[in-house]
Amino acid sequence: MMIRYELIIYWSDVDQAFIVEVPELSGCAADGLTYQEAVQNAEMVIQEWIETAKELGRPIPEPKGRLMFA
Repeated sequence: MMIRYELIIYWSDVDQAFIVEVPELSGCAADGLTYQEAVQNAEMVIQEWIETAKELGRPIPEPKGRLMFA
């Protein structure tokens, strides 16, 4: 399943890692030593966030999405 939530990715000198925040999912974030690792970790954390929300009966925000024009 492709997840289309917005990701904010940046380097943290303090953590010496790439940080990924998912603003549409409260408190959802991940990190990684490489850009790719951080994004992969974020994909797993997003799935876990959604599964936990379902178990607790909490609403799951729809991804904002972006329109692409060819």
